[in-house]
Amino acid sequence: MEHVTSADGTPIAMHEVGTGPTIVIINGALSTARDAAEIAREFSDAGLRAITYDRRSRGDSGDSAPAAPEREVEDLAAIIAASGPDVSVIGHSSGAILALFAAGQGVPMSRLFLSEPPFRFGEDDPAPDLEQRLQALVDDGHPEEAVVLFQREAVGLPEPFIEQFRASPAFAQIATLGRSTVYDTMVTRRASTPSAEMREVTMPVTILRGVDTMPILVAAASRLAEMMPDAEFLEVPESVSHRMDAEATARIVAARLAG
Repeated sequence: MEHVTSADGTPIAMHEVGTGPTIVIINGALSTARDAAEIAREFSDAGLRAITYDRRSRGDSGDSAPAAPEREVEDLAAIIAASGPDVSVIGHSSGAILALFAAGQGVPMSRLFLSEPPFRFGEDDPAPDLEQRLQALVDDGHPEEAVVLFQREAVGLPEPFIEQFRASPAFAQIATLGRSTVYDTMVTRRASTPSAEMREVTMPVTILRGVDTMPILVAAASRLAEMMPDAEFLEVPESVSHRMDAEATARIVAARLAG
């Protein structure tokens, strides 16, 4: 692990494995670089140099106030600048929204892969004050309640599932990521509908979607593909339940970077 310094001075932790064409992996909500270790190893085995990083307010990365999507764009730009020329990016879930948002802001990428981005296109967006309520819970010392509120109102998970997860051993670890829910809520709201700058990025774009996934993600991927007619759209049968299959995704990415 090493740290790069973002534009506002925040340290961002990054990990590297493998050699070959470089691919930066951006995780989704309530996850850290550790959660991308398996797919990073598969990328490495496929002949790629895989870089994972802790998005700010997660894992070994720092944070600064106030939260804003632009800070995450600067973080990604710092990771790419430290990784050398010809860097491609793959983002999953909210990480895919962040990746396309950053590309639209001019962050240099050779190629972009978007895995099941949860664009809402302005429909059924969470309440406008959600990020303020999440931040208030964090400020009051209740990050676990911020995680629950995020799952309920931003993700839309049913109450029985939330309660089951809250009673599981994994919840204690996830609860430490409460502050990160503010960032995910902000970036997905800001980019609920992809802007013209996002839709008109010039690098090659591949949109990935599992076959067995949530209906909102099926609709979002199809709609995004219609809005970006030059993008490649691929269904990945091995990816299920909003999880990227590491081996299948590595095979797809490696084939395109090799070409």
